[in-house]
Amino acid sequence: MLLKLENPKLFADIVGIISELVTEVRLKVTKDGMSVNAIDPANVAMVYFKIPNDLFSEFLIEKDQVLGVNLESLKAVLRRCGPGSSLTIEQFENKLKLGIQDRIRRDFTLALIDIESEEKEMPEWEFKSVIKMDSESFVEVIEDCSIVADACTFHAQPNKFTIEAHGPLNSARAEFSTDEIEIHSDESKARFSLEYLNKFIKGSKISSRVTINFSDNHPMRINFPTGNVLLSFILAPRIEQED
Repeated sequence: MLLKLENPKLFADIVGIISELVTEVRLKVTKDGMSVNAIDPANVAMVYFKIPNDLFSEFLIEKDQVLGVNLESLKAVLRRCGPGSSLTIEQFENKLKLGIQDRIRRDFTLALIDIESEEKEMPEWEFKSVIKMDSESFVEVIEDCSIVADACTFHAQPNKFTIEAHGPLNSARAEFSTDEIEIHSDESKARFSLEYLNKFIKGSKISSRVTINFSDNHPMRINFPTGNVLLSFILAPRIEQED
C-alpha cells in the first residue's frame, strides 16, 4: 500500500476533529478511498469521514486494508506537516510508515493496533427537517447556548429554525428564517447535548457550510461537506424534561 497526499492539511484537520470524539479508529483503505466510521465510548455519537481516491496523487493498494490507528499518535505526526509538505502513507506488516517531504524528508513509524469495538455502518435515515446554513453562524449559536446550559433545543418549522438553551437563570436563543438559510422542514423538535455539539462544530475548519438533519426526538446527523470529502456526525437526542 502506498498513498500520497500533496496537501495533507485537510486530512490533518479531520484527524484532529475526530480525535476529540474517539481515540482509536479503524482506518479503511479500499479502491474507492480512505474512510473512518467510529462510535464514541459512551455510544452516544458516531463519526464518519471519507476521502476519495482521486484526492491522492498516488493511490496504490493490492487489496482492501483495515488499519487500527491511535489518533493521538497520528495527530502528533500530522502536526509536523507544514505548508508545502507532502505526505506518504505506507504499511509494513504491523507498522504504519508516514513520510513528510518538504525541505527535508522525515519518516515516522507508528504501531498498528487491534481494535475490538463493534463495527457499525453509518445509518441512512429520512429526516423531517433539513437545514442548510453557513457553518460560522452555526458555531456562534452553539457557543452562545453553551454559556447558559449543557443542552439545547432545535425547533424547525417550514419557514423558521430556532436553537435555544435554558439554564437555571439564563437563556440563549437564535432564530433563522428562509431569507437567511435554506429550510426544508415539517415541524420538528429535539434536544441535544452541547458537550457533543461543541466537538462537532470544529468541522467548520474544513467546510464553510453545514447541513443539519433531524426529526422529533430522533438522532440527528450533521454534515460538513467540502468538495468530494465528507465529514459527518450522528448524535442521539437528550430525552428528558425540557429546561
